[in-house]
Amino acid sequence: MSANSKAPNILVIQVDEMTPNVLPAYGHPLVKTPHLDGLAAEGVVFENAYCNFPLCVPSRASMMVGRLAHNIGSWDNATEMPASIPTLAHHLRHAGYHTVLCGKMHFIGPDQVHGFDERITTDIYPANFAWTPDWIVGERYRPTGINPQAVVDAGTCTRSLQIDYDEEVAHSGVQKIFDLARFHADQPFLLWVSFTHPHAPFVTTQKYWDLYDHDEVDMPKVPPIPVDELDEMSRWLYYAHGQDLITVTDEHVRNARHAYYGMTSYTDDKVGSLLETLEAAGLAEDTIVVFTSDHGEMLGERGMWYKQYFYEDSVRVPLIIRDPNSDKTGSVSELVSLIDLLPTFMDIASDGNPPETPGPLDGRSLSGFLNGNIDDWDNKVIAEYTGEGVIAPCRMVRRDNYKYIYTHGHPPLLYDLDADPLEVDNLAGQPEVADVENAMAAEIVDDWNPDEIAGNCIQSQKDRMFIQNSTGGDPTWAFLSRQGDAGRYVRNAGATQTKTKARYPFVEPTPFER
Repeated sequence: MSANSKAPNILVIQVDEMTPNVLPAYGHPLVKTPHLDGLAAEGVVFENAYCNFPLCVPSRASMMVGRLAHNIGSWDNATEMPASIPTLAHHLRHAGYHTVLCGKMHFIGPDQVHGFDERITTDIYPANFAWTPDWIVGERYRPTGINPQAVVDAGTCTRSLQIDYDEEVAHSGVQKIFDLARFHADQPFLLWVSFTHPHAPFVTTQKYWDLYDHDEVDMPKVPPIPVDELDEMSRWLYYAHGQDLITVTDEHVRNARHAYYGMTSYTDDKVGSLLETLEAAGLAEDTIVVFTSDHGEMLGERGMWYKQYFYEDSVRVPLIIRDPNSDKTGSVSELVSLIDLLPTFMDIASDGNPPETPGPLDGRSLSGFLNGNIDDWDNKVIAEYTGEGVIAPCRMVRRDNYKYIYTHGHPPLLYDLDADPLEVDNLAGQPEVADVENAMAAEIVDDWNPDEIAGNCIQSQKDRMFIQNSTGGDPTWAFLSRQGDAGRYVRNAGATQTKTKARYPFVEPTPFER
């Protein structure tokens, strides 16, 4: 980069709880996402991108700092991220960027900007310790925020909490692109636009529902697995999600998937509005666009819903990067993850010569995949889980075609994803893969002590629950961009008033036994 040239802008479009398996760019034949299809055709599609923790807060925290969650003490959806840890926003500001956060990031704690120059919209979820889990209670503990009715009550709406939020995020993001073009023309920018769609509950408007023939909506590839045949982590989550309280029929499943497809098409339209605004503002040729999600969604596979699992639908994420000044397009099969974004952005900001970081990073730059100059890549990703619904540390490593899942105190799982992409044949304990299993078992605990992690999690839970209970949840810490937003979005544990009015017209929830 010459002394007079400006580094490229970066627009990150992040969604919530989107599995790549529903996108045409990843092979789905039915779902309609023309704007993402166009982005994928002009960019690089990472076929095997993973989150590093299949839950919102730790996934986003680890992504923001380029480190695995245990290295920053991010255990669950109510863990504070210290203000003393540099984020990618700090790094890009240091490189001369103007940094803007628009939409959800689910920061917990008093620091609600973490290095961004501007934060321009309210956050949708609590920022205090309201959602702290309690491992001492046991496997049938019902974590706050999990709604077992989301699947059986799926369908259409005129308005929802998610639509309320994402309409504001889209409007603010479009306006900010024009503002950046006018008022920051001489400075590169990072604009992070983060939507809450297609996160459950599974409801969409009639417009997006009608994009799909209900009878053509495909059903899960793997049928429900009986509870007594589930692995221990999945059994914990079965009860945590309240699946023992609700009878889910095939029609419930089809309704939920139908609504999710509509929600995905809604999201695609929001992506389209941002891309069209880049063009209209004359910024498209100077802006790298990144599309991704914080984690996936099981969407009924194996009878499972939501995130938190290490199965592919939950832990894989879409990742598409379009660099208008690169001829490199197509797909990348190597294993990458969200912690790779920070070093990638540092490369982009410095024309491939990033400065030394103040502390270590766990991620690796993807810039070689974007310019075709990749040489040696350690083909491995790691994901962790210590959040709501489990009662012991869990970890996953995927290396090449093998995935190893560890649940502390219980038998492991080992899958060959080349031979068994649906993950139905557990190879753990079979002599022919003993060398692979032993190597991956050692790799799981190489930098991660499960007994120590368990102790840290339980102590942290005790401390945070004590603080939350002693203060009644005040302060909430949530970032508010305008007066009245505290009553419009979810604050503290129950948020009964907000959730009651979230779906309009109101639908009486299906009753269930607690």
